Amino acid sequence: MRSLRLCAALTALALAPLALAPLAAHAGNPVINTVFAADPSARVWPGDDRLWLYTSHDQPGTNTYDTMISYHVFSTSDLVNWTDYGVVFHLKSAPWAISHMWAVDCVRRNGTYYLFYCARERGTGMFRIAVASSPRPQGPFTDLGPVAGVQGGIDPAVLVDDDNQAYLVWGGGGRCFGARLADDLRSAVPESFVDLSAQLPDFFEGPWLHKRAGKYYLSYPGLPGRKWPQHMYYAVADKPLGPYTPGGVYMREFPGRSDTNHGSIAEYKGRWYAFYHSSWLSGGKSQVRSVMADELEYDATGAIKPIVPTERGVAIAGVQPAPSRVTVLLEAEAAPAAGGALDGPTVATELPGFSAAGYVTGFGQSLNHVTVMVQSAMARQAHLKIRYAAPAGPQKLKLLVNHTSLQVPDLDPTEYEKYLSFPAAAGWAEFDCGVVSLREGDNFLKLYTGRPSADIAVDWFRLEPVR
Repeated sequence: MRSLRLCAALTALALAPLALAPLAAHAGNPVINTVFAADPSARVWPGDDRLWLYTSHDQPGTNTYDTMISYHVFSTSDLVNWTDYGVVFHLKSAPWAISHMWAVDCVRRNGTYYLFYCARERGTGMFRIAVASSPRPQGPFTDLGPVAGVQGGIDPAVLVDDDNQAYLVWGGGGRCFGARLADDLRSAVPESFVDLSAQLPDFFEGPWLHKRAGKYYLSYPGLPGRKWPQHMYYAVADKPLGPYTPGGVYMREFPGRSDTNHGSIAEYKGRWYAFYHSSWLSGGKSQVRSVMADELEYDATGAIKPIVPTERGVAIAGVQPAPSRVTVLLEAEAAPAAGGALDGPTVATELPGFSAAGYVTGFGQSLNHVTVMVQSAMARQAHLKIRYAAPAGPQKLKLLVNHTSLQVPDLDPTEYEKYLSFPAAAGWAEFDCGVVSLREGDNFLKLYTGRPSADIAVDWFRLEPVR
């Protein structure tokens, strides 16, 4: 993910002149172009047609990795159109942790999704590997605390083998470790610990495990000759915890890279893909990174063929690579866990047909509100829609976007009170709020009661890209 020690020379190197072509209108990379995301872990879940990405999040305008405090989840069915579910786990949801939420991974076990992450421990400042859980792949996730028996370390990655045994690998600062996990994924099996560092040339951090044709591949960012920037290496073994045979470098330095690289390898709909990160979207700022993807191929011996990052990007068979369209979908009931708030309204499930875990209702008192947060890499516009139900008849509410009253055509500009009129809807309907302006960083959408009689249920907020 990143070095524990950065120097001015690295920053200067990262800000070298870039090939600006990746930002051209035809480009498919970066595949996530609306928020600064890094360290992508790609997953395909049984019975689910989508590919999922679990990523860390870089704050716009930062020049340090100390500011990383949350994780995002994305999904796609064609590698071009993506859904961003917003912040799915935040530092404030991990009471044991104080800062530095770096790389992340996710696995599915017995119908539950387990998010493995790392952070610095409150009081000691030590890095710990921890786990959170959710009944849904997009979260939000509930913290379960640090993984017992794993002292220190960053960048967790987990492989669940064909026999359902889970293996954890992690490491940073030039050391890589592995261990079997207990059945509940909450602790490591002590006698299984291995130090893989000597088996992985130039290893620095960010290990990833995947399995192909009965072989185990451990890929990682390494420092050739202990000199920056990082290149992507891999090694191969017959068992998840080795011993590993070095396979070489499959991705070298490239124009527009960040000082770090970190990624994953996954098969999706019959093809293999490498996910990684760059500084293409930020114009070379190494601590402000974006997710990239390119196809990955193996030769007849199982060796990974070298990858050169492309502007073209990726798409499934039958779909042309194109600039990614990232839609943000924010569940109203998840607002408190995702940087927003519920003040007055409560979560309910009685009305059928809601998405995810429920919806919010209880706008009957003046100024009761739901606030959702949407993060953006840059100032941009998005088309906002709200899914709602109003069985009792039309309802009027107010909406603020970053403390600004929404202006839509059906509002009377001479009226002091700016109400949105939600038509009567016995079932779920979508209210079109038109185009809203987002600023760089955190944005807050506040939907609230202006008149105490409001009787409405709110399912989600969706922000679609505007071209």
